[in-house]
Amino acid sequence: MSKAFASQADLADKKITFEQLSAHCWAYTAEGDPNSGVIIGDKFIMVSDATATPAMARDLIARIRTVSDKPIKYVLLTHYHAVRVLGASAYFDEGASEVIASRGTYELIVERGKEDMQSEMERFPRLFRNAETVPGLTWPTLVTDGKLTVDLGGVKVQIWSPGAGHTRGDTIAWVEEEKVLFSGDLVEYEAGVYTGDAQLEEWPATLEALRALGAEAIVPGRGEAMKGSANVNKALDYTKRWVETLYRCAKEAAAANMDLKAAMEHTRKSMDPVFGHVFIYEHCLPFDVSRAYDEARGIKNPRIWTAERDKEMWASLQAG
Repeated sequence: MSKAFASQADLADKKITFEQLSAHCWAYTAEGDPNSGVIIGDKFIMVSDATATPAMARDLIARIRTVSDKPIKYVLLTHYHAVRVLGASAYFDEGASEVIASRGTYELIVERGKEDMQSEMERFPRLFRNAETVPGLTWPTLVTDGKLTVDLGGVKVQIWSPGAGHTRGDTIAWVEEEKVLFSGDLVEYEAGVYTGDAQLEEWPATLEALRALGAEAIVPGRGEAMKGSANVNKALDYTKRWVETLYRCAKEAAAANMDLKAAMEHTRKSMDPVFGHVFIYEHCLPFDVSRAYDEARGIKNPRIWTAERDKEMWASLQAG
């Protein structure tokens, strides 16, 4: 029996956790669903990753309102994937005036934002319930080319790009005084590491740049918030192992002139025993192997995923 495409069979709601990590920093996590971060200052609030739809964003807003009535002025896009950004419009009713993204992320929206939106809506039907409330693509109002510091009142947030990895536009939020890192999908823990638009060769060095910060808490893109430096390193190590194992297998497959299906079978021998139990593993792996195989064969800029390409790839890996 063929597997349901991507996450189309994943229809059960996840348990959401909203927890305080430090004086000003909070994590919004949901058992392997995309996470968001919240930084609450004396004057303003920043949300890191906006959720998939305005309806989902309103759940996060309701939780924020249990602890603060300050305006949510800033929304940070750590990168551009539809499940992270299309809820942004809900924050405009809460005082949001700045949607921040890196130059690399802005360029990705121009290049593939429309295709990504259609693709991801078909991959994640549960996350895109009430998709009719999405007004269209999310565009940044503030594009940063370097390091930006935002003062929320009583807490400063450093926003910068540590290097390519999950995408070429990855951006983090770092609250240095409280040693809390909001990594977006550069870091995951006990969940699938999606690499369909990744720069796999560069990603491990980017993770080491994050490690050098000495964070004592991290909100990863997926998985639980990690507290304590040892646990932060555990999340960094988990992500690095996934990326390095995946890319090594892809290079071996390319060197042996395997086709994509054979590359998938080869990769599973190394990945399944270590990662096969985690959230959205079976969703991620076909897209991951496809991208890793491309990069191993010299395709530096990831090919654009469309809803049609998604399903053609999925079918080809289950054929025969």
